[in-house]
Amino acid sequence: MRTGEALVADAGAPVVVPLFVDIVSDVVCPWCYIGKRKLEVALDRLRNEAGPMITVRWHPFELNPDLPAQGMPREEYLRAKFGGKERANDIYARVRAIGAELAIAFDFDRIQLQPNTRDAHRLIAWAQQHGDANLLVERLFHAYFTEGRYLGAVDDLVALAADVGLPADQARAMLASPAHRVEVEAENREARDAGISGVPFFIFNGRTAVSGAHDPETLLEAITAARANA
Repeated sequence: MRTGEALVADAGAPVVVPLFVDIVSDVVCPWCYIGKRKLEVALDRLRNEAGPMITVRWHPFELNPDLPAQGMPREEYLRAKFGGKERANDIYARVRAIGAELAIAFDFDRIQLQPNTRDAHRLIAWAQQHGDANLLVERLFHAYFTEGRYLGAVDDLVALAADVGLPADQARAMLASPAHRVEVEAENREARDAGISGVPFFIFNGRTAVSGAHDPETLLEAITAARANA
């Protein structure tokens, strides 16, 4: 996981401190979706105030690394994780309420299969290799949490990539190959070895870390601290 970058400024020019945001997350984590939206609010405020150079980079974290490649029926998953759908609904009630404040219409009842997310993370790594992966990440979150789309099938992943303008044929070829598999597995292990046990996890300029879907004000405080120490 590469975090932070060196800054080189022209002689005599004012130093503009860029912001590098590294996000460790999983596409089936509702708090990661919430955290993404809260981060976007914080970054929009920064852009409006000072217009800093901002780079966002996504890193994989598999909440359920031992899930079968073909996924698992959602009800079976909820029984194993929460003790059943009723208990899950109690927990998700708060998630829905917070999501509504951020224009996220969580619809957990539409999810029929709990996916293994390794291929989704491979797709994100591939997209990020060629540019900004934020649109793809947003599409994956929205597809899973509001449309009930299955993120473990190649056809669905290719279609979602195409939705944000990525070449479908290249996405399909990548997913049919072992590309980015070693990278995703290594980054997932690295995150756990670094003590990350829950997501979202934000790292600002490789210096200041924040765990959890905090409000924009808290994120802005962390960003200010990270930029001040650059």
